[in-house]
Amino acid sequence: MILRILVLWLFLCYSYSKADCLPDVEGLCTPGVTITEDTQIDITEEDKGTEIITTTTTTVTTSTTTITNEDSGDILTGSNGYVSSSKEGDMDIDWGGQGGANMPTGNSCYGLGADKCAQITGGGNSTSTMGVAGMGTTFINTVDISDLQIDNGGEVKYTIEVDKQDAQDRIYMHITGLNGTTSVFSGTDILSESGVSTGYQSYNGSFNFSGILNKIIVEVGGRDINLAVGPLFDDVSVNVFYNVINTIITQQITTLEEIYYLDLFTTSEIDFAQEVFEFNDVTVDDGMVDFSPIEPETEEVSFETVELEIDLEMSFDVEFAPPAPMEMLPPPEMEMEIPVNIETVEAEIQMELEELPEPEMIAAVEEMPEPEISAPEPEPEETAPEIEEIKEEPEMVESEPEEETTEESQEEPQESEQKEPQPEEKEKDPEEKPKEEKSSKPKVTKKEKAATKIVKKIDDKARYDDAAQMKTLIVMQILSNTQSFFDSQATIVDTNVNEYLNKTIEDQYGILFNMAQENTIQEMINGQY
Repeated sequence: MILRILVLWLFLCYSYSKADCLPDVEGLCTPGVTITEDTQIDITEEDKGTEIITTTTTTVTTSTTTITNEDSGDILTGSNGYVSSSKEGDMDIDWGGQGGANMPTGNSCYGLGADKCAQITGGGNSTSTMGVAGMGTTFINTVDISDLQIDNGGEVKYTIEVDKQDAQDRIYMHITGLNGTTSVFSGTDILSESGVSTGYQSYNGSFNFSGILNKIIVEVGGRDINLAVGPLFDDVSVNVFYNVINTIITQQITTLEEIYYLDLFTTSEIDFAQEVFEFNDVTVDDGMVDFSPIEPETEEVSFETVELEIDLEMSFDVEFAPPAPMEMLPPPEMEMEIPVNIETVEAEIQMELEELPEPEMIAAVEEMPEPEISAPEPEPEETAPEIEEIKEEPEMVESEPEEETTEESQEEPQESEQKEPQPEEKEKDPEEKPKEEKSSKPKVTKKEKAATKIVKKIDDKARYDDAAQMKTLIVMQILSNTQSFFDSQATIVDTNVNEYLNKTIEDQYGILFNMAQENTIQEMINGQY
């Protein structure tokens, strides 16, 4: 037993809307769908001596990756469930932090509105908890976002409204992202630096990250350098946009088994199988083989179509007649027809007479009439009966009984000489019969020849189907209107019927009846022994 295994790996990648997102990418990926196909083909060949079994197993692994961008919403809004009311971004309550701070309201918030706002009042110059230098006051808010299950990176966006009355003051926005205690990202934006007069402004920014993110630390800080009116801020919002990647893997396994038999089928079986596949449509659906007969194209047959076909055959014979047979004859080595004329007929008769006995030959030559030149040339078939009757004459003489005396046998030549004129009468009959027979033979019309060709063109396999049978019947109907169609029917006349009817045959029962008239029963029994 021989076992061979062939493994083919095919990798096909189909992208219907390719999502641009590599592993550990920072920021948001392009939403979309990526489909990849991994095809593995295993071919196993097993030789069992009488047959070879080839098994082809095709495994197609399809991976469908769908990427979307999700939004956490404002995590500093108490209604979203991430922070309490004391940590909301509307700054009604101090978040807590480093340095001095104030929570003014009404006109003291200037362009931020009449509600409460947060004010930086610290004039120190140190580094904040989040590592930002030039800090005098900070507001810190830590938010747990582990419920979002962010593990494929994304982007953190913020917005904040600021009113800086003193150009020498400064204010910044800092956000740190953590995976547990591990820093995922850390970013600081200086909203208004010392020496820049900005007044009221609305700021926004973003920080990209990759991997897992489950905690956000928001720090707003700055310095009140002249210790007059420190920087004011309100309405802080933070949104986390993150990638959601879903991958669906499907496998389709197809097994095809081919059996190659080694000289197990006869020629007739192979021909039968080939005929089955030739005249049937073969379909395979889920391992089920279905044979559907191929419907042959049926020819519409009618009286008009057959009659038109006969006319075409007749016109074809007239317009495109083949050359004369003599022009198509093979080289002279093959037999050729001998022309019939008076000389050839006389030679043929002379050869036949030489085979006759000498007395009959003399009588036949004396009684043979001289041929007339003006008469039509006789055909070889017409001269045959004349010779046969001359040869039959000696048989009639020999059939006389042998019991006659020697003297009667000596007178036979004289009697034969007296009977010689009889062949003259018989010679006239064969001349008349061929003429009658020749005149009685019907002529085959062009229509009959054309109809015969049409019938012969029908395929043997389709001879008994509906179209072929209908065409044959219509051809017979058309020919039935031809006057000479049935003239070719010959009648066989048996002239010797009366001779056989007059004969009697004695059977064994008649013999026994005659014996019973002359012998006793005992004598008949003894006669058996």
